[in-house]
Order: sequence, then structure tokens, then C-alpha cells
Amino acid sequence: MASLDFALPDLGEGLTESELVSWRVAAGDAVELNQIIAEVETAKALVELPSPFAGTITRLHVDAGETVEVGSRIATFEVDDETAVGHAPSVSPPVVKRVEAATSTRSESEPAPIEREPVLVGYGPPVEGGARPKRRPRAFADDASVATPQRSEPTATQPRSTPPVRKLARDLGIELTSLVGSGEDGLITRDDVERAAHAAPDAEPAPAGSRARETRTPIRGVRKHTAAAMVSSAFTAPHVSEFLTIDVTPTMELIARLQQSREFTGLRVNLLTVVAKALCIAVARTPSVNSRWDESAQEIVEFGYVNLGIAAATPRGLVVPNLKDADRLGLAQLAEALSGLVETARAGKASPADLSGGTISITNIGVFGIDAGTPILNPGEAMILAMGAVRRMPWEFRGEIALRQVLTLSVSFDHRLVDGEQGSRFLADVGAILSDPGMLLTMV
Repeated sequence: MASLDFALPDLGEGLTESELVSWRVAAGDAVELNQIIAEVETAKALVELPSPFAGTITRLHVDAGETVEVGSRIATFEVDDETAVGHAPSVSPPVVKRVEAATSTRSESEPAPIEREPVLVGYGPPVEGGARPKRRPRAFADDASVATPQRSEPTATQPRSTPPVRKLARDLGIELTSLVGSGEDGLITRDDVERAAHAAPDAEPAPAGSRARETRTPIRGVRKHTAAAMVSSAFTAPHVSEFLTIDVTPTMELIARLQQSREFTGLRVNLLTVVAKALCIAVARTPSVNSRWDESAQEIVEFGYVNLGIAAATPRGLVVPNLKDADRLGLAQLAEALSGLVETARAGKASPADLSGGTISITNIGVFGIDAGTPILNPGEAMILAMGAVRRMPWEFRGEIALRQVLTLSVSFDHRLVDGEQGSRFLADVGAILSDPGMLLTMV
């Protein structure tokens, strides 16, 4: 028998550390190759770690809740000598092969995707003779999809919650099976756990409806990453914001018709869908808004594709997954892809590939009843569009005053990359399409 160490790998985001949220095993457990042994929270996603060996775990070097540097030893395995051949202690585990998914930008004449070994993205050994993962339809494929393991669904005895919430419950001594979740589909939230802790028998008596005078939450994971990214963006890119208020009654009427049409049966077509399509058309007319500033090369990189980011509020904080090649999708495809993208993000299952590579973003502040704002750019992007709330308001219509459905659009852009004239033209194009969807016939 031989002893091998398992070091925390780089999970593909270029990060130097991750939080080990929970262990699925304990010292003394026998594990199989690729069996899930731990769950790690990176700055962008929750990732399950499969075992790189078949053997027995002799020691866990890190406790749940600790932040671990990439390359640090987290577990030691005892394996048979044959398995140990070619593996030295205290080394990063082998790289897993991945298959590049076909993208909508690849021509039909190009050769089929090939297997290649990337720099440590995921890590576990490939399963000999295993079937390749199913690809998504061509129109929705990523140009760098990684077979990143995701969280397993809770069992019948395990209430639905996120790993940070489960850890909080453990720290406060709260049994999750005794709680009823107030989140979507019964998800147990941080507030549910904290309310249960305040109501526990050994808790200090408190007036009904009162809250703790102070609550301290460690800054880590998504919140830490988002804070650092926003500070960097705000103080690196010179932001300019512009606003446009428009009558979107024709668009809302169009959406109502689409929802009743056969082509959109079963699809969630809404204002975000139409705004996303309008944005893609406007980008084609003003390409400079779909670019980034490369400081190291002293170059402006203008993208010939739109990887559309959608800001999503999740129990773990703000994330911005992006839809690859959104500009190549029809309205029905866009509706389906956006629904899946947001649902995956809110469930905490967005992969690092989903959360990187965006070129321009939308944030829907209207869902919170907000009319307008000055959004901060997603780092590395030149433009972000904010959708406000749609309100029925008195509005000039055909020479008279009528109640119309009115929306305010806000954009922020990096003035190093986008001049005021370009930013204004882009916003005006989006507004023209939403004011009169027939206008897009003059733009394509």
C-alpha cells in the first residue's frame, strides 16, 4: 500500500484560493475513483470535487468552512501500489480531458472537435471507455464548455438549502429538517435559519418582530469576488451613464401575442427576451460597445460575437452568467436559453464557463420596482444596460394624452472605449426597437 496526498486544484478560474464548504467523506472511508468527496465554493460557483484515486482516506487536512490555497494538501489517501505507480505524494492530481463543444461560429466544413488537455480545469482522471457527455444543441453550445461537476440534488431526508446555509445551521445548532423554507420551491434561506436560532429555547427573550442589533457575516466566496470586481471596475473604467424613457406599449402588446402563438408554446417569452434581442441588433450597428480594454497589450479588443451577461440575484450573491453567441439565436431560442441560464444561476449550479467570457450585460432592476439606475460595468466589458420597471403613465400618443406603458433604459459605458456619440446611438437603437418593434426591419 502507498500513501498519496490530494492537493486542491485550480478549478479553472485562475483563483488562488477556495472555501471548502463540506466534506462528503470522513477519515477511514473507502472511496471509489471519481466519487464525490467534497464541495468547494469558488468566487463564482459551487463545485463538487471527485476523488482522483480509489482507496481509503486516512486523513482530512482541512475542516469544512476553511479557505484553502490552491495547491495545498486537503486529504491523504492509502491506495494499492499499482494505483500509486506514476503518482508522487503532494502533487496536484491529473488533468481530466474535455471535449470542446461545437459553437455556432464554427463552419460545417471544419473538423470535428478533438479531445485536448487544458491547464488544470476540473482535474479527475478520465474514466476509461466512458461515454462522452451529451452536447447541448448547436445553437446553445459554449465555445469552451467544461465538464464541471455540479451539486447533487438533496435527498428525501435532506431539505433544500445551499451549502453556506447548511454551514450556518451547523454553526448555530439548528436542525434543517425542522424548518420550512421560505425561498423559491421551499428553499431554506439564511433568514430562515437565523429566525430559528433567535427562537431557540436557549436564546435570549426578545420582543416579537425584533432583530439582532448586529449580525456579522464573513466576506468570502461570491460576495468577496463581487466586491473586489466592482471596486476594480468602478475605479479603473471611467463610467458614463445615460438614460432614455420610452413608450413600450407596442412591445408589451407584441409579447402578449407571442405568448399565445404556437411557436412560443411552453417558452417564457417576456420583456427581457425582447430587450436581449434588441441589444444584439443594436450591438451589430455600434460594435464598439461590445469590446474590452486590454491594458497589458495596450489594445482595444472588439468582439465579433455577443456573449450576453444577465445579472442574477442568488442566495449566494450577485452573479452574471452569460449566454454564448446570443446574437446568433432567434427570439424563441433566446427565450429558452435565457430561462435556463437564469434558473441555473439562481440554483447555484452555474459553472465557471457560464460565468466567464461575457462581452456585454443586462441588469433587470425593474423586477424590484426601480425605474432607473447607474449600473457598474461587469469587469472587462464596455457596456451594461439596465431595464427599469414598466409603468402605466400619461404619455403623448398621436397628438393626445393617453395611458401608456412606459419604461426607462439606463446604460453605463467605459468612456475609454465608447464615445458619447456611440453610446447614445446604441441606446437610441434599443429604444427605437422597443418603441416600435417593426423598426428592426430597417436595421438588419
